[in-house]
Amino acid sequence: MKFKYSVIIICLIFLMLPCTKVYAANTFEHNYIYNYWGEANKSLPAFEFVNVIDGSVMKDIKFSEVDDVFVSKDRIFLVDTMESRVNVFDTNFNFLVSIKLIRDANGRIVVNPQTNEQLMLTNPEGVFMDDNTGLLYIADTAAERIVVLDGKTYSFSRIIEKPDNMVGVTQFKPSKLVVGKDGVISIVVQGSYEGIIQLNNDGTFSRYFGLNKPKVNMIDQLWESIATRKQKEKMKKVFAPSFNNLTIDQDGLIYATTYDASAQNMVFRFDSKGENVLMENGYLPVTGDLVQNIESSNDSSNSNQIAQKSKFVDIAVSDFGVYALLDKTKGRVFIYDFEGDLLNIFGSSGDLKGNVKNPTGIAWLGKKLLISDKDLGVCYLYEPTEFGETVLNAAEQYYKGNWNNAGKLFDETVKLNANYDVGYTGVGRNYLMQDQYEKAMYYLKLGNSKSYYSKAYNGYRSLAIQKYIGWFAALFLLITFTLFYSEYKYNKKNG
Repeated sequence: MKFKYSVIIICLIFLMLPCTKVYAANTFEHNYIYNYWGEANKSLPAFEFVNVIDGSVMKDIKFSEVDDVFVSKDRIFLVDTMESRVNVFDTNFNFLVSIKLIRDANGRIVVNPQTNEQLMLTNPEGVFMDDNTGLLYIADTAAERIVVLDGKTYSFSRIIEKPDNMVGVTQFKPSKLVVGKDGVISIVVQGSYEGIIQLNNDGTFSRYFGLNKPKVNMIDQLWESIATRKQKEKMKKVFAPSFNNLTIDQDGLIYATTYDASAQNMVFRFDSKGENVLMENGYLPVTGDLVQNIESSNDSSNSNQIAQKSKFVDIAVSDFGVYALLDKTKGRVFIYDFEGDLLNIFGSSGDLKGNVKNPTGIAWLGKKLLISDKDLGVCYLYEPTEFGETVLNAAEQYYKGNWNNAGKLFDETVKLNANYDVGYTGVGRNYLMQDQYEKAMYYLKLGNSKSYYSKAYNGYRSLAIQKYIGWFAALFLLITFTLFYSEYKYNKKNG
């Protein structure tokens, strides 16, 4: 009897112990993907580390850090803010040139006529190579200007400083920039709440671009609605969250990121009007890790765990709509297709080879990815695994409207990874496009794609009605005839 009571007491003690929260994001290290319910499922990595660019190939040129990476058709540009350099490599990682002191087409050092000083980069933070015009744009941040060079000879072309017609309070301190096919220069200034600066090709101010809406605090709104004019003046003003990086796709649409905690959205795709048209048709919004992504505090005396959201520091868009978001919080990369489906998560911060400490930039090199790290002073190259290449090829075929090819490739992804919900959805979508609704419903149910499943079900129901409409009509006519005939016989019999 005593033993029985002891067992019961021990069980009760265990039941009273606080539940230990186990988050799959940590359990699975860095190879996982979220399902429809927001749960992290273990997944195959889509990319693997294969190579690195560092200062070892630059001989006597000092190479301290990498603050940005940009890939053109045939070259890789790395920005070293501390050394005030833009270092150029070919796509085989061979060092070509380091740009710091600006020279003219004859090789002479350019001298600023106003200050009589040599023209030299001063802590640049961003770079953009315009393959259409052959011009190289450098955001010379500390000098508050844009330096434009010939893209082949790296000789001086022109300087763009703060336009005389620029309005607003934003300090002209270019950090990141892109140039559209129309020559319009879009510039991100860190900390600016007026939006992305756009300059015309001649360097004159055009407008502030892109709306970054802050989160709405319902209580503040309520107080503001009933406050007097004097009270409203004393209330704290709400500024639009600032952007921290941007890129441009092949259609000329600008993508931007922010990690401002007050922003409603973290990722943007702007149309020509500056409205966010980013598609978010996936299971979850484009936010990277979910809130349950937690990590232990470094302070051993503090056993509490701190919830951390993803903080995107850069975005890279491929030619087929797939974009990669670089997360500063955990050093992870989130791959989304053009519809907002999360395709894969990989990467991690740490001390192992291929891990990052302070990621700063990301860029596509074909279907490979380059990731720069400020603290380590390196740029890592990741190439797709077999699974990753299949996923990218499937997404590319889907983007181009080649449904059959996309369906076959998505079918291969689920053979490689049975937990891959996006793959099942891709197969189901292919059957849906072929009007094979029953098969489509099967795969879309496995992929938990409610919207596409509804479309497949509607198609299946319509076909079923068409198939049996003749039988229904015949039955209806038979019943109607029987009723009328019975009525006729009855009336005839009773006079």
